Amino acid sequence: MSEPTTAREHIELVERYSAHNYHPLPVVISSGEGVWVTDVEGRRYLDMLAAYSALNFGHQHPDLVKAARDQLERLTLTSRAFHNDQIGPFLRDLCELAGKDRALPMNTGAEAVETAIKAARKWGYRVKGVPDGRAKIVVASGNFHGRTTTIISFSDDPISRADFGPYTPGFVTMPYGDADALAEALADPEVVAYLVEPIQGEAGVVVPPEGYLRRVRELCTEHQVLFIADEIQSGLGRAGATFACDLEGVVPDVYVLGKALGGGIVPISAVVADDEVLGLFRPGEHGSTFGGNPLACAIGRKVIELLRTGEYQRRSAELGAWLIEQLRAADVPTVEQVRGRGLWVGIVLRPEAGAARAACERLLEVGILAKDTHETTIRLAPPLVITREELEWALERIVPVLRSAAA
Repeated sequence: MSEPTTAREHIELVERYSAHNYHPLPVVISSGEGVWVTDVEGRRYLDMLAAYSALNFGHQHPDLVKAARDQLERLTLTSRAFHNDQIGPFLRDLCELAGKDRALPMNTGAEAVETAIKAARKWGYRVKGVPDGRAKIVVASGNFHGRTTTIISFSDDPISRADFGPYTPGFVTMPYGDADALAEALADPEVVAYLVEPIQGEAGVVVPPEGYLRRVRELCTEHQVLFIADEIQSGLGRAGATFACDLEGVVPDVYVLGKALGGGIVPISAVVADDEVLGLFRPGEHGSTFGGNPLACAIGRKVIELLRTGEYQRRSAELGAWLIEQLRAADVPTVEQVRGRGLWVGIVLRPEAGAARAACERLLEVGILAKDTHETTIRLAPPLVITREELEWALERIVPVLRSAAA
C-alpha cells in the first residue's frame, strides 16, 4: 500500500478513516520550529493558533525537546501503582507556581475539569455540609470546558450538546460577566462551586468586565463556595500573566490547568488547590493510568522553569497590547470588535464580512494559520516566542484579508 505524499492524499485518507468530528483547514503540516510550520508540499506558514495555547513556547522549543528526549531514554510510564522520580518534583514545582498545597495530575483538560467537579462535590458534602446528592455547581453562559458527557450537560453550544443526552444534573447557568446574577445564584446553600473561565476562549476570547473576577472572589468567599478557575487556555502566560486571574489580583480556590503544561509535546493537565479540597481524596476514588507519568512530568517541570523567568508573561503582555492596538488602529470596516488580553485576540467580524471560516481560509492562502469560532470570530494566539517583526509580517497579511472580507 502506497503512502500519501500530497496534501490532497493525506486529507482524503483522514476523511476516509476518521470520524468526522473535526473540520480542519485544508493544510497538512509536517514540521515546525518556533512560530513557523511547513506543510507536506514545502509551503511555510506562521502559526497564529499555537494549538489553542498548547504550544505557548512554540514548536520544538529546545529546552522542552531536551527534557523530553532525556526522559524518553530513561522511563516513560509506571502508572500510579508505583512512584516515579519525576512526579514529586513536578507536583512541588506546580504547587509553588500556583501558591497551593496540592496538585492532582491528569492528561487532558477535560479530565482536569471532571476532576475539579468531583473535588468540588466531595468538598461540598464533607466540608460545607450539603446534603448528599444535592450539590450544585454554577457555570457561565457561553462556557467551554470540554466535550465529555458531564461537561456538555452544562454547555449551551448546540453543536457539542445535541443528540448526546440524557444530561448530567447538578449545574446552574448564569450570564458570564453578570455579578448581580451570580450573587443571587451563589446564595443557594446547595451551591458548592462556581466554575468559570477567567477569559472565555472558545466563545471568541471574551474578556469579562473590569472587576468581575474580584467580585467573583468576594461572592465565593461570602457564600462559602469554591471559586474554580478554568485556566486551561488562559493560563501559563497566554493572557500576559502566569494566570489570567493575576490580571485582577485574585486567587481562586482551585486552578484547572492543561494545554501549555505539556509544552506542546505530550498531554498533561492538573487540578491545583489547597488541602481543604484535594486533601479529601482517598485511594481508589480517582485516578488515571497515564496521569502523572514521568515523561509528562519531566516536560511539565521544564515548562514551569520557563515560566519562573517571567519572560513569556512579559512578552505576551507587551506584544499582545501592541497587536491589539494595531488591529484596532487599522479600523477595518468589516471588523465589529477586536478584543483580548496578552497574545490572545478575538477579531469579531460584522455580518457583511461573511463567515470567519472563509476569512481563515484566505489567511491560509497568504501563509497565516488561524481558526474561526462561532462563525463570526477569528482567534489569534501565536506562540509566546513570536517576535515583533514576525507580528508585523502577520499584520501585513491579516489586515488586507480583513479589508477584503466583504468582497
